[in-house]
Amino acid sequence: MKTIKGILSWVLPVIIGLAVALIIRQCFFTVARVDGPSMEPNLINNERIMVWRRSEIKRGSVIVFNAAGIDPQAAENGGFVKNLLGTNGTDYVKRVIAVPGDTVAFKNGSIYVNDHKIDQSYISSSEQKNGSDYNMQPGNWDLKSLSRNWKKNQGAVKVPKNQYFVMGDHRSVSNDSRYWGFVPKDKVIGVVKTFPWDTNKQKRENINDRD
Repeated sequence: MKTIKGILSWVLPVIIGLAVALIIRQCFFTVARVDGPSMEPNLINNERIMVWRRSEIKRGSVIVFNAAGIDPQAAENGGFVKNLLGTNGTDYVKRVIAVPGDTVAFKNGSIYVNDHKIDQSYISSSEQKNGSDYNMQPGNWDLKSLSRNWKKNQGAVKVPKNQYFVMGDHRSVSNDSRYWGFVPKDKVIGVVKTFPWDTNKQKRENINDRD
């Protein structure tokens, strides 16, 4: 009897601790690792990040989402975030440029949302001007022109309800909404925050304070 009590005295706390950790991970936040260069210079390859599941998604938020069924090549490309549960390596990390109801356009080296030029000081001027040269010719575009090459939402002029238009900060290499369309809200895993000890003040502001 004493042996059983002794075993339970350390087994039960471990089980309870694991259950609490699992609940926190599933309901509140999880930790992931960036895989690839699409969010450079603000998030770099192998950098660890926190993904908050209940944070509000705004213009400028950096989000993690399951790209399966959104990007036709998601399974081939592999994930751009690792160590998340249940998505088989198809998690992407991108920045929200536009939210439901917004118009988006790229004109003469700048992005316009609802006809207003947006602040992109979180990336270099050369990357800001890189509107589209991944599988496409560079030049001006809007949602209607981009959507001609999408499998869904062809002819869209605004971001649909419960969906988002996203882009990577490393525009010249990022595979994002320009090429396959919008991200449905139910595909979003959470909003990214960086660890304060893993990066500098400017990079933290570019990720944590843009939403």
